[in-house]
Amino acid sequence: MQEKACPNQTGLPDKLRTSLGTAIVLGLLEGKLDAQPTTAYLMTYKEGKCSANCGFCPQARGSKSNTELLSRVTWPTFPTEKLVAVLCEGAGQGKIRRVCIQALNYPSVFEHLQALAKEIKSRCGIPVSVSCQPLNRQNIELLAKAGVDRLGIALDASTEALFRQVKGEAAGGPYSWETQFKLLSEAIEIFGKGNVSTHVIVGLGETEKDAVQAVQRCVDLGVLPALFAFTPIRGTVMEDISPPLIGSYRRVQLARYLIVQEKARFEGMLFTASGKIAGLGLTEKALEPIIEGGEPFLTSGCPDCNRPFYNEKPSGPIYNYPRKLNAQEIEKIKLQLELL
Repeated sequence: MQEKACPNQTGLPDKLRTSLGTAIVLGLLEGKLDAQPTTAYLMTYKEGKCSANCGFCPQARGSKSNTELLSRVTWPTFPTEKLVAVLCEGAGQGKIRRVCIQALNYPSVFEHLQALAKEIKSRCGIPVSVSCQPLNRQNIELLAKAGVDRLGIALDASTEALFRQVKGEAAGGPYSWETQFKLLSEAIEIFGKGNVSTHVIVGLGETEKDAVQAVQRCVDLGVLPALFAFTPIRGTVMEDISPPLIGSYRRVQLARYLIVQEKARFEGMLFTASGKIAGLGLTEKALEPIIEGGEPFLTSGCPDCNRPFYNEKPSGPIYNYPRKLNAQEIEKIKLQLELL
């Protein structure tokens, strides 16, 4: 099938999607926001779905979900030139501090990503992150040369068996577990430590131990792991799977924070026979101020990424807080953790 989202003479795609919250912040749409995104979230556009087939994703090849969805967020489409123009205005006004481009898989996607990164960097002067599946080292090098500041390569699953089931061969996808880690390592060589991220989704069927072990492996590589809560979306293969229990997510969040901040390691943590976190390798006295500060429970990812309500409704439960927590929320989290 001929590619409909063909590049124009500048190499830019004709259209782009942007998250609903970003569209409102940039004045493209009207609406009320409980929390404003501090990063502008864009997504490459093509007619139809991604060529990959991840079981949780509404953009998957076999998904029957609305093409405007990614997780539970709506992504309306706009002309690229209009979107870049208002993006630069928003950056100039201090509304937007970073751009994050989410990429679908299709033949011309890396041409589009390179052109977009160059255009946004030259016109808007703000950092650009790209979240994509590069598939080979050459594509990673092309993005670095185009001026991309940070690269995200999503792992999503915490174990090789789950990865194969939801993203890899068993799902009819092009990815393999070891290849993902190879690409993450190559991205570190090209972008440098501190400039490569990955995503770990909690709630795909892993244990807490599995998730924490995956986080530790990523951190040991020099990769920053961002946590997401699995969100069931109608029309996907996994639409009938429940989101993770909030207590389980909180424990993994706290363990992730401790590992990323080098305050603890997976090997020093305790787990039950069923894989539940039973100890984090720190005393109650050491843990309490960390929990009180609330930072482990904020959205994790690139600098200035708060991803408001990507995995949750504003009414809750809130898995990743997009802003500083209040005292009441901290007290609620302490009960959810079941640690102190």
